Amino acid sequence: MENQYRQETKCIQSGWKPKNGEPRIMPIIQSTTFKYELTEQMGRLFDLEEDGYFYSRVQNPTSDMVAAKIADLEGGVAAVLTSSGQAANFYAVLNICEAGDHIVASATIYGGTYNLFHVTLKKLGIECTFVDADADEETIAAAFRPNTKVMFAETIANPALVVLDIEKFAGIAHAHQVPLIVDNTFATPINCRPFEWGADIVVHSTTKYMDGHAMQIGGAIVDSGNFDWDAYGSKFHGLTEPDESYHGIVYTKKFGKTAYITKATVQLMRDLGAVPSPMNCFLLNVGLETLALRVERHCYNAGRIAEYLNNHEKVSHVNYAGLPTDKYYALAQKYMPNGTCGVISFELTGGREAAVRFMDSLKLAAIVTHVADARTGVLHPASHTHRQMNDQQLKEAGVSPGMIRLSVGIENVDDLLADLAQALEKA
Repeated sequence: MENQYRQETKCIQSGWKPKNGEPRIMPIIQSTTFKYELTEQMGRLFDLEEDGYFYSRVQNPTSDMVAAKIADLEGGVAAVLTSSGQAANFYAVLNICEAGDHIVASATIYGGTYNLFHVTLKKLGIECTFVDADADEETIAAAFRPNTKVMFAETIANPALVVLDIEKFAGIAHAHQVPLIVDNTFATPINCRPFEWGADIVVHSTTKYMDGHAMQIGGAIVDSGNFDWDAYGSKFHGLTEPDESYHGIVYTKKFGKTAYITKATVQLMRDLGAVPSPMNCFLLNVGLETLALRVERHCYNAGRIAEYLNNHEKVSHVNYAGLPTDKYYALAQKYMPNGTCGVISFELTGGREAAVRFMDSLKLAAIVTHVADARTGVLHPASHTHRQMNDQQLKEAGVSPGMIRLSVGIENVDDLLADLAQALEKA
C-alpha cells in the first residue's frame, strides 16, 4: 500500500515510521557514536555482517531516514546523503570509476560539475568527454570508448535550461553497457522521475528545491537497482569482485540491488567522509515535507514571469521549457507535463551592460549564488557560476555573455512582476 501513495503523501510520511509512544516528528540523532554491549557485535558491524550504527561518519539514523524518503520519492531501492551536491556527483562517479577510466557527460551542466569532471577528475586519472545533449544518437555514441564507465547529464540543465531526452541518453548508455546518471535537482521527483524513463542513478543537490529555504547544504545519490553490474563482469570490478578492505566481500553478491549504494556508503563515505550532519538532515526533511506544495508555486510563478519577459521589448529571448515557443517544450511535455522548475534564463537586447543595470536595480530579487529556494534570486552565470570557463566552453554550456539566470521564488507573483518591470525600465 505504501508504494501506492502519491508524492504529496510521501513528502510527509516516508522515511520515519514512529511506533507507539515515539516522537511524531523525525528525531535528530545528534551523536557521533553508538553503544553496544558485546565486542563481538561491534565486530560484526565492522564486517558488514549485521545492520546497525557505530559511527556517524559512515551512517546515522537521521540521515538514513531522510535518504529513505528521497529514495521513495524517486522510486529507487536505496539512497545515501552527502554533505553537498558536489560530493554527491563526485561519489556517484567515483563509486564505479578509477584512474584510467572515462566518462561521457552533457556539456550543458552546472559550472561546478563541469569543473569537477574537466579538471579535478582528470587529476585523478579519469577523463571526461563532453557532448551536445541535442546531438543525434550517432554523434553522441562516437564519444564512447572501451574504458567508458558512466554517462552523466542533468534533467534540466543549470543554467541553460536544456531539457534532457532521458530515453535517448539511457538508450545510448545501455547500448555501451554503462549506467546513466541523471542530476534531477531542478525538476525534483515531483515533476520528473528519471528512473521511469531508463536512468539508472539519480543525484541531487538537496541544497536547492528539496531544502527550499537556503538553510543547509547537502546532496543525495539514489539508485534504481535496475543496472545489472554482474552482467559486465570485471568492467565494474569494484562492485563485482572482492573488496579486500572488507575481507573479500563482493557487493553485488552480498547486497543485491542495494550494492551500489552500500559500496558508496561503507567505502567512499568511510574513506572520504563527506557526511552531512544530523541537524542538516533534519532541516532537509523539514523542506521535503512542503516540496510538492512549493514546486507547484515555483512553476506557476515562473510561468507567469516567463510569459511577461517573453513579450517585453527589452528582452531578446527567454529560455523556459514551459513556454510553448521554447525549443524544449515538447520534451518537457513528455517528461514533465506538470511543470519544469522555477528557474528562467533570458537575455536583454542591451547585452551584458544592460544585464548589470537590470540586476543592480532589482529590489525583491537578490543577487545571490544560490538558486531554487523560496526567495527570488538572480545571477549572471558568465561572471559568477561559470566564471572559470573560456568563451568556447561557455558556448558549449549554453551560456551567453549577457545571460541572466532568474530563480523565481514563491512570493506573490504580482509583486515579483512589479519588481522586474521597474528594473527593466533602468536596463
